[in-house]
Amino acid sequence: MASATGLPQRPPTHDAIVASEAEPLLGKPGDAILHAGTSIMKSFAIGTAILAQLGIIILCADIWAHVFSNPLILFSGHPIAMSIAVFTLTQSVLVQQPISSETPQKKRLGQHIHAALNLFAFSAIVTGVTIIEVSKFRSHGPHFHSTHAFLGAFTLLVLVAQYVVGFTMWVTPRLYGGEERAKSFYKYHRYVGYFILVMLLVTVGSATETDYVQSVLGISISTAATACALVIIGVFPRIQKQKMGFGQSRPRRPVPDADGTTS
Repeated sequence: MASATGLPQRPPTHDAIVASEAEPLLGKPGDAILHAGTSIMKSFAIGTAILAQLGIIILCADIWAHVFSNPLILFSGHPIAMSIAVFTLTQSVLVQQPISSETPQKKRLGQHIHAALNLFAFSAIVTGVTIIEVSKFRSHGPHFHSTHAFLGAFTLLVLVAQYVVGFTMWVTPRLYGGEERAKSFYKYHRYVGYFILVMLLVTVGSATETDYVQSVLGISISTAATACALVIIGVFPRIQKQKMGFGQSRPRRPVPDADGTTS
């Protein structure tokens, strides 16, 4: 194929093809994609991810600063464990977002990192829930007496279901009719994952209205809300449309040979 100048057009590069097939919700195609030869560690900072990192660091630092500025008790472990869980789950989302199916080795590595981070976050959540239950038992305190408690319980149930489905889709896809059939459910797994992230942030924000936080920790709702907003602003624009089923993958353009013909 020749251009208007009579010279053969330059064949599209592999990265250009991949970028065009990985268009984020906001920005130009390729703005949030991990190219071949790029370290997977850059997944945590590509595109708007830096805003998400800033938000989650502010949120956790604020919680920890208030916790450690007061006498430590058993209950202190609850906000610490839960903030660790939210931080880790945010990283598990960020590491998966920019990986393309065109880089299978990175895709497998990303899946392993994603699973490891989720397992660590789940351990932190179990720790946090155990602490709150032991504290309630010791003090004979009431259960589910706040919006934070209801949101936390609901989010935990959805999270457990997400873990079970995600793990079985990855390890035992035959339960869903085979690997290809299991892959067709991935977009729903992603939808639920983003929903859980939002619910976790809302649950953290609602904690600022509980008696303990207001009377002891004194965490500002405006600081927590700003930090949570930064996380959402940093995460959601990087969502790849094709992964969520918003658009069909674009067909590959034929790459011209040296003599101008297409193969």
